[in-house]
Amino acid sequence: MVDHKIILAGCGNMSDTWIDYVNNRENAQIVGLVDVNANAAKHKAAQKDLNVPTFTDLRLAIKETNANLVFDVTIPAAHKQIVTTALEAGCHVFGEKPIAETLADAITVVEVSKATGKRYSVMQNRRYLKQIRALQQIVAKGEIGKIGSVHADFFLGPHFGGFRETMESPLIVDMAIHTFDQARLITGANAVSVYCHEYNPPGSWFDGNASAICIFEMSDGSVFTYRGSWCAVGIQTSWESEWRVTGTKGSAYWDGHHMPRYEVIDEEKQREFFDPLIANEAKDNWMGQEGHWGCLDEMFTALEQNRPAETDCTDNLNSMKMVFAALESAKTGTKIYL
Repeated sequence: MVDHKIILAGCGNMSDTWIDYVNNRENAQIVGLVDVNANAAKHKAAQKDLNVPTFTDLRLAIKETNANLVFDVTIPAAHKQIVTTALEAGCHVFGEKPIAETLADAITVVEVSKATGKRYSVMQNRRYLKQIRALQQIVAKGEIGKIGSVHADFFLGPHFGGFRETMESPLIVDMAIHTFDQARLITGANAVSVYCHEYNPPGSWFDGNASAICIFEMSDGSVFTYRGSWCAVGIQTSWESEWRVTGTKGSAYWDGHHMPRYEVIDEEKQREFFDPLIANEAKDNWMGQEGHWGCLDEMFTALEQNRPAETDCTDNLNSMKMVFAALESAKTGTKIYL
């Protein structure tokens, strides 16, 4: 039985991951492809051996296929139009981040989701890694006590070419939302204020600001700092960032590659100039799939259980607010309250 009849909107390289996932799910089926470039849709159908109709108009595609779910893997500039069209046509939507190109548009999309009663879940694949789930559990269980600060370092030097290298704020707009969203997952808190300085250092091959430093105050009273660059040559971090979380009982560290480790005060030993510590490695208790497929599992499960997904647009809007508040702070040189 096919419960989910899916229209795939956007036929670029990213669509392959979403198609491959559906091909491995028994109760879901791609019933049509949509792209503003008719040849791109036809090429994708042939490439992935999909015997389905192709369209350039999403509303028509939904009507002719009786689809009830739309995958939005279009470019960010098209997200608002694609998502609102699908929601208003009676479809749920799963889509790539961001919700929209501007905060005002993102808020509009969320309101349409609420008004139509249809779910819109956003891809935040970096939440679905066994290491970050282990780090989140260390914090949630109070292993290192009450959290005082969270620090993320992100230093890479990719040569993308194309649109990213001409953007005004490529790092914050195109990448930092992942790290900001990870900080929300780790702390279980939302940002309440930010001060951000973004800049483009010597030697950068980006036209816009490819580096940034942000200081966020979080709703749990902790402070989250972000230091990042997309033009850092050598000694690079993971794409998942390098993390340090400090608490009243100890600290946790994750290099973005291996399982996190943490050290806590050894209460059985006498306090000295430096507290005696017990070293621990996080346990791998994550039973789900990782990356995109893990996030898609959650999206489908939530839909079938009639509940918001972990990355439902109503929640993910809080990560987007961090991005746009950071941009406003950088432009005005002031602390911004969310």
